[in-house]
Amino acid sequence: MKGRLIYVIGPSGAGKDSLLHFARDHVAGTPVVFAHRYITRGTGHNENHIALTREEFAARSAQGLFALEWSSHELHYGIGIEIDAWLARGCTVVVNGSRAYLSRALKRYPHLEVVHIHAAPHILAQRLASRGRETQEQVEARLARQAPFTLPDGAHLTHIDNSGTLEAAGQAFVDVLKNEARAQPSCESRTDAPVPDESVK
Repeated sequence: MKGRLIYVIGPSGAGKDSLLHFARDHVAGTPVVFAHRYITRGTGHNENHIALTREEFAARSAQGLFALEWSSHELHYGIGIEIDAWLARGCTVVVNGSRAYLSRALKRYPHLEVVHIHAAPHILAQRLASRGRETQEQVEARLARQAPFTLPDGAHLTHIDNSGTLEAAGQAFVDVLKNEARAQPSCESRTDAPVPDESVK
């Protein structure tokens, strides 16, 4: 596998989706591609994902169509096996992952790069409340059950503090992606098939 998987994680409210949107706008024309997630939830929420019913998700899982999959907060999440083809062609592939699933992801992609997005606790609380998805009690419960992050043995980690402006954290994230892409062989292109772009805006 010639490319590198960038596995982005962080607690709810850390601003992962905002940073991913920022990065897509600032790495255009580079061999960096962004995998969408398949989720058993409707579209929207400032997130790049494909909505599936539980039955659709189960059917794809049974057919082995997910390279990575996990469950959280009564939802199912999957990353399609198309990322293996992109990695094989030397692309730098970015996925919005799960902290709880990281150890299992490392078994399939032992050389993945972990980017941990974090923010100050009061910032997390403000962002979760502003989303309007949960009551104040649910926000407090979500924050209370967030376990401290520990890195599995053998993984390489980059921390990005997103407590301040989106531009500052976004540029730090873009720098990580561009540096990683430069370190990898160029993503191969073909005249009959363009480099895939799974950005959904």
